[in-house]
Amino acid sequence: MGTVVVDASVLLGFLDPEDPHHAATTRALRRARAARDRIVLPATALAEILVGASRLGTDAVRTTEAFVDAAVDAVHDIDRAVARASAALRAGHRSLRLPDALVIATGAVLEADSVLTADRRWSRVDRRVRVIR
Repeated sequence: MGTVVVDASVLLGFLDPEDPHHAATTRALRRARAARDRIVLPATALAEILVGASRLGTDAVRTTEAFVDAAVDAVHDIDRAVARASAALRAGHRSLRLPDALVIATGAVLEADSVLTADRRWSRVDRRVRVIR
């Protein structure tokens, strides 16, 4: 049992059977559940997930939020510690975008066992990053 922080790419890949990462994200989430890991979604990643649903309307937002509530154990707020850690990550990795730094920083602040993403570029940033394949 541990803590796994997930990026929006993981949940979006799981939700969309046409997504190229669908099979890998499904396996990764099932493994985390089987291991009884605590799955955490940063609030910024939740916002990313809700963009497409928001374009479709309030019913789609409600459905997406219900999925998130079922798929993750917690949505983690972006607090001062996460903000500070993400700023340090961005300072050290100029090509790292702020939304990505916030997810990785959440993993660092929570001392997560892993941060799951479909973005290969993150693997150079933190030892916790696990790129799903």
